[in-house]
Amino acid sequence: MSFLTLDSANVTHQNVLVRLDLNLPMQNGQVTDDTRIKRSLYTLQELLKKEAKVIILSHFGRPKGKVQPELSLEPIAKQLQKFVDCSVSFAPDCIGVKAEEVIQKAPFGSIVVLENLRFHPEEELNDSEFAKKLAVLGNLYVNDAFSCSHRAHASVTAICKLLPKYAGRAMEAELKALEAVLKDPKRPLMAIVGGSKVSTKIDLLHNLIQKVDHLVIGGGMANTFLAAKAYEVGKSLCEDDFIPTAQEIMIEAETHKCNLVLPLDVVVTEEIIQVAKATTVMVEKVGALFKIADMGAKSIALIQQTMDQCQTVIWNGPVGVFEISPFDKGSLELAGHIAMLTKQGKIVSVAGGGDTLAALAKANVEVDLTYTSTAGGAFLEWLEGKELPGVEALAQSG
Repeated sequence: MSFLTLDSANVTHQNVLVRLDLNLPMQNGQVTDDTRIKRSLYTLQELLKKEAKVIILSHFGRPKGKVQPELSLEPIAKQLQKFVDCSVSFAPDCIGVKAEEVIQKAPFGSIVVLENLRFHPEEELNDSEFAKKLAVLGNLYVNDAFSCSHRAHASVTAICKLLPKYAGRAMEAELKALEAVLKDPKRPLMAIVGGSKVSTKIDLLHNLIQKVDHLVIGGGMANTFLAAKAYEVGKSLCEDDFIPTAQEIMIEAETHKCNLVLPLDVVVTEEIIQVAKATTVMVEKVGALFKIADMGAKSIALIQQTMDQCQTVIWNGPVGVFEISPFDKGSLELAGHIAMLTKQGKIVSVAGGGDTLAALAKANVEVDLTYTSTAGGAFLEWLEGKELPGVEALAQSG
């Protein structure tokens, strides 16, 4: 993958359009998680230090091409102001005279946040004329929004044909981390895939089986695989329609000599609630009235022992109902073990997906992995082996 980075960009006294993902969680008009702002600061501060005029492009929510005041980026611009020493101006539109006036008044070494791109339907249509209206506002373009790069939208792909284009520092770090674990990993390579449904991760499993040495399947997904091996899973979440798919994946794993790791024992309960009575049983002993809520101690020990022999670990999806104690134990113990091996320099570790990051945070080890991705859908599509339009657009010459 070849793309230009800020190392080769001359940004001094230039208007630099920076595509960020400022689609932040909000409650009562207040930002509740500013992780994505913090990750953008490496790029923003570098540009500001070089006296660029930073013009931020972003979407927020799903306004479906109409102006919806409750989805304005203005509160997020105010939140951004808390993290930078320069002035942060807000433009009430992302194109046209209103945007141009605010940009013109802003000094170099400052930030302008443009209004929600998705107030215009042309953004999601990847409309070339809309991209031209964005492009006239800047001299060059920086994409620092990997999490939006699986979408062929005007501010992500069409604009790349109109301006010199560069990867921002967060985008650069994400691409390098993902290349390191999937394109040229240190082996043995383990992938842990959890979550509730096989149906949402079929492409991911098929791609990983061809690339990893050990594939651990946990969470509700594992129930479908256990059912495919004719184990009783009681009242557990299980996608009966995908049992044949699970059987195909198990055969495919054998063909590619991929060690497929399924639970040996599981934590069961009659109701998945905070005060539930939990019991650990071997997978062949799950009763008809019970629900599987987590992996058992023997399963976790097996995964940890296998991980100890690996040099690279990818994690996407918790292995139990980690939001509710005591069904968080499996995910938390895995998180702790991955963090320990990473800190000891024994493995390269990459994790992604909202629930995975929440599990890492609950285990208080989110900063201990080699790389954590906030990208969600883009992270998954990359692991599935799909080309991301935004990344392809950055890599294309001309």
